[in-house]
Amino acid sequence: MFEITLLTVGKLKEKFYLSAAAEYEKRLKAYCRFTIVELPETRLPEDPSPGEISAGLEKEAALILSKIPKNAWFCVLTPEGKILSSEAFAQKLSQVKVSGKSAACFLIGSSFGIAPQVKSAADFQLSMGAMTFPHHLARIMVLEQLYRSEAIQAGSKYHK
Repeated sequence: MFEITLLTVGKLKEKFYLSAAAEYEKRLKAYCRFTIVELPETRLPEDPSPGEISAGLEKEAALILSKIPKNAWFCVLTPEGKILSSEAFAQKLSQVKVSGKSAACFLIGSSFGIAPQVKSAADFQLSMGAMTFPHHLARIMVLEQLYRSEAIQAGSKYHK
């Protein structure tokens, strides 16, 4: 069975986000082995300097890179990534599966972004569009799109 890991920098706290995440996790597990790994966000001062932000991202990068499953296709969510429709995203994930990979790993970085070396380690950079979303909402949106992708691939009526 295909394995999907979602790495997130930061934790969910609000009950409504936790509830939505749990629902999509449950749905995804019907199609794949699914795991969310929450990584701690580096604590920075209230108004961090660019150097402090860069140092924080470097610290997070080491942890992120250590948590990517071996031989997994790695995708980072970043504003400069490629925008895909739900159907194109499902096709991309299907291509990953037939390429011989048995796992995919997606990353939602911290509120300050993702270190350049993590982006360069990615097999693919995906954008959720030009709008800015809170990281907690982005997690739910990614979970929903992962579920939708699996449902499309399975021919489910979920995607209309």
